[in-house]
Parts: sequence; structure tokens; C-alpha cells
Amino acid sequence: MITLDQYNFKGKKALVRVDFNVPLNDKFEITDLTRIKAATPTIKKILADGGSAILMSHLGRPKDGPEEKSSLKHLVGELSSRFGTTVKFAEDCIGQDATDLAAGLQPGEVLLLNNLRFYKEETKGDEAFAEKLSKLGDVYVNDAFGTAHRAHASTTIVAKFFTDKVCGYVMQSELDNAEKVLNNPVRPFTAIMGGAKVSDKIMIIEKLLDKVDNLIIGGGMSYTFSKANGGKIGNSLCEDDKMELTKELVKKAEAKGVKLYLPVDNKIADDFNNDANTQVVSRGEIPDGWEGLDIGPETAKLFEEVVASSKTVLWNGPMGVFEFPTFAVGTEAIAEAVVKATENDGFSLIGGGDSASAINNLGYGDKVSYVSTGGGALLEYMEGKVLPGVAALQS
Repeated sequence: MITLDQYNFKGKKALVRVDFNVPLNDKFEITDLTRIKAATPTIKKILADGGSAILMSHLGRPKDGPEEKSSLKHLVGELSSRFGTTVKFAEDCIGQDATDLAAGLQPGEVLLLNNLRFYKEETKGDEAFAEKLSKLGDVYVNDAFGTAHRAHASTTIVAKFFTDKVCGYVMQSELDNAEKVLNNPVRPFTAIMGGAKVSDKIMIIEKLLDKVDNLIIGGGMSYTFSKANGGKIGNSLCEDDKMELTKELVKKAEAKGVKLYLPVDNKIADDFNNDANTQVVSRGEIPDGWEGLDIGPETAKLFEEVVASSKTVLWNGPMGVFEFPTFAVGTEAIAEAVVKATENDGFSLIGGGDSASAINNLGYGDKVSYVSTGGGALLEYMEGKVLPGVAALQS
């Protein structure tokens, strides 16, 4: 696989797949620049070499073609100030407008194409659509790790039409950091798995049981473990059809010598909102009409001790409903423990999605080793699956 530093873009027009799927408010202002900041070094390297960059991305989930809220034109101002040049914008990602703007692009200039997903052909991996995109550039660069697990036209199929295929800095960092955790961890190695469902994380949990010293389970999925063990969980989230599976996971952890940590207490509420009545109860003692929305203080203390003494930490998924401040305490405690472990010369990888949001919202993004931009892609890579977007760069 050719990396960015191995390639000179002088005089080349680089067709770059970036992940600019950023959140916008009702005034179409960007509310989180994480993904744009992540892709900036790749684009700057291309421009510094004397090349030009044609940027393509998706934004949101448009269902029936073009729509105002999903137009990438809302990003032009931010990108122009970031790259010190007026970013040109093509109202369409293919067609004459895009072709003409790409043809006229000079070294040091940037062109942003409109939302790829305004065409259903993008997510279908349509070859003819991919070929049209390919005609805009001389070299293909993929820096969108967050979509590397999808065999879409712009992430995978388009690579067929290029001799020169280059891995961007984000893509390279994601793969390097995942490899470091999976194949070269300094011990003790602790994985923290949170989120709503066991079913979403079963593959990664099974894989990690061969790698980790400690496995912490929190969030909604912990109530399935609790009920399987005979606990009362009230109205808490539960996957009844996965209870036997949780018992098997507990046995596997024991057989492999992995210390499995589950909540010992929970913060519960009588309604699913920030202002509900709350109380703290021991694990498995949630009364009817109440539901667990966060780990309790004893659990937070236990988990913090395990994490803070670790030398490698992988965290994917919150400890509770962290969108509600009342139930964000457990997630914040874990974030602080991960920071502490990092400060003690540990290596910490935050596995995208909600965990990345929590770390960034707390202002800890630069206090951990690496924050992944790809939740689903990272999980699939760690499960041992081949990511089509990565395979396309290797062929």
C-alpha cells in the first residue's frame, strides 16, 4: 500500500475521498470540526507538493436526491479559511460542472464536490458512477477510514480505475493504531465495552478475549449480563435472546484468564429523561418501573482503578445515557481514568462513535493517545474483517 509520504503530488490532480460527514445546526453551521481537522494534513500535503485536490464526501443520509441540509456547500467557508484558498464548489459530484471545474484546477487549488449520496449509485457501489468520478483526477487518495467498511463507489470501486492509489494520513493512523492495540499491546491491556446492545459488540468481545487482561462491560448491554445471572433489571435495556450468550462469554473469559468486570451498582431512574427521580441500587436489584441509566459510584470507582493502572486501553461505548448530564457521570469517570492511564505512559485508543464524542466534549481529545474517526469501521477491522476500502488500496 502506497502511503502519502511515499508519493509526490507535483502537477497531479488528486481525487480524495474524505469523511466530511460533520454535524450541522439549523443554521447549517458546523458544530464539530473533528473530521475536517483530521483530514487537513492529507490535503495540505497534496497542495504543498504542488498538486491540486478534488474532495469528495457524503453528508447525512439523503433519501431522494439533492436536499439543502445535506449539501456540502455549507463547508466551503470553513475549508477556504483552513486551506488559505477559495475552495471551488461543484453543485454536482459528476456531470459537466464537476468535469469543467476539475479540468481547470491549478496546482494549490481545491475543488469540493457535492454530496456523493445524492446518487443512489454511490451506496450501491455502481461501477459506471465510480468511473465518472475517476475521470476527475489523476491519482486516488482514500482518507475516509470511517467509511472503509462499505464497498461504496467512492470508497472502493473507484480505485479500480487508477494506477496510483494512495493511503491518506487518517487512514494510515487508524490502521497503525488499531494494529498497535491488537498485536503489540503493552500490558496490562484493558478493553472497555459500553453501549446499548451485546449483539453489536459480540464479535469484538470474543476477539478481545484472546488479547486483553481485563474486560470491562458497562452501558445498556450490562443489564443483559445481569438478568442472565438472575438479577432484577426492571425496565432496563435487555436482549433476552442473548442471555445464554453472555453466560458463555463469562465462562470464556474465566477459561482464558481474563478478568471480567461488570457493574456492582447502578444509577436508576423512574423515567427516561434528565429530570427523572433517581436512586442508586446494587447490581441486580432494580425494582419494577425503574431502569438503569448509568453505572453507580462504586462501579465507577472499581472501573477507574482498573483503567488507571493499565498500560494499554481500548474504549468503545459509553457507560450510560451520557447525553443526559444526570447520567453522564459514569462515562465522565471512565474518560478521566483513561486520561490518567495515558499520563502514566499508557497507550489509549478511543474507538469512535459515542466514546469519541464523550472524550471530545469533555475536552480530553488531546489527552489520550488516539481518537478514532471510524466507529463501525474500527470495530469491523478489530473483529478481523477485511475492510473493502483498505483492500482496494492494497490491490
